[in-house]
Amino acid sequence: MNVQFKKGVLELCVLVLTSKKDRYGYELVEQISKKFEIAEGTIYPLLRRLASEGLFSTYLSESDEGPPRKYYKITHEGREVMDKMIEEWNSFAVGVQEMIGGESD
Repeated sequence: MNVQFKKGVLELCVLVLTSKKDRYGYELVEQISKKFEIAEGTIYPLLRRLASEGLFSTYLSESDEGPPRKYYKITHEGREVMDKMIEEWNSFAVGVQEMIGGESD
C-alpha cells in the first residue's frame, strides 16, 4: 500500500482503535497490521504526540510477559477530534470513490 495513504489515515486508525478499549503501542501495531502493514517505529512517535496534545492519557499496567506496559486511553478531547476526523474521512472517501467510479463531471 502507498506510504502516503498510510500516513494519512494512521492517526485516525489509532484514535478509533483506542476509543474501543485502552491499548498499548505494540497491540496497536498488531491490530493495524491486520489491515495494512506498518512499521512498529511509526506508532510510538504518533502516540507521544497525541498524548502531548491531550488526546490520550496514559497509565502503566503489569504484564505477564515482561515489564509493565504503557496503555493509552482516549480522552474526551480525543473523542471529539476522532469524531471530526471520521466525518472528514467519510466526506473525503465519498468524493474519491465518486471520481473513481466516474460519477463526477
